[in-house]
Amino acid sequence: MKENLILITSLVLMLVISLSACTSDINLEEELESKNSTIIELEQRVTELKTELNKERAFSNDLMVKAIKVVNLIKNKDMEELTSYIHPTAGVRFSPYEYIDIKSHRVFTADEIERLLDDEQVYTWGNYDGSGKPIELNFTNYYDRFIYDVDFADPNMLGNNVVIGSGNTINNIEEAYPDGDFIEFHFKGIEPQYKGMDWRSLWLVFEEYDGEWYLVGIVHGEWTI
Repeated sequence: MKENLILITSLVLMLVISLSACTSDINLEEELESKNSTIIELEQRVTELKTELNKERAFSNDLMVKAIKVVNLIKNKDMEELTSYIHPTAGVRFSPYEYIDIKSHRVFTADEIERLLDDEQVYTWGNYDGSGKPIELNFTNYYDRFIYDVDFADPNMLGNNVVIGSGNTINNIEEAYPDGDFIEFHFKGIEPQYKGMDWRSLWLVFEEYDGEWYLVGIVHGEWTI
């Protein structure tokens, strides 16, 4: 009797162990399937992110190449060729300092840009730092003072959507151009005795239109009071 009881107990234990093993196998298999599914999803997402990153890098490289072309056109005063880079609907805004006043800073269309070098009309471009007096210049004089006052085609540093030059004036490029990307051409300083207080920057701001980058802003920067 005792032997039969031991035998029955042993069989029950074996059955329980067997069932537990089956259940564990089933649970383990389900868990593995779930994890494999998660791994596949993550791998797909990684592939998507890599594709997006490569597109962004290509787009960013395209912008840098275009900005370098544009700054050389500005240097050479090739206004005719420059017109092909001006935004077709927004035109291009000129800002003498790094705070962009979207209401008062002057905007020109591509057609107007082509004729500006021969235009003797005096325009108001904003206000001088310090005195607050209006900047009243024709385009040629504005160009010499607030666009190409140093050789920005050969800068000390380049910034890709990163602001390098900064001073007392608020830089609101990202707020003024929420859909834009910018390249900064920066000089850390011109004369050593000024210890960087004579820094200069030229920001070229671009926006996408029909899959192409177009110039929408030319922003000059320098030390301000």
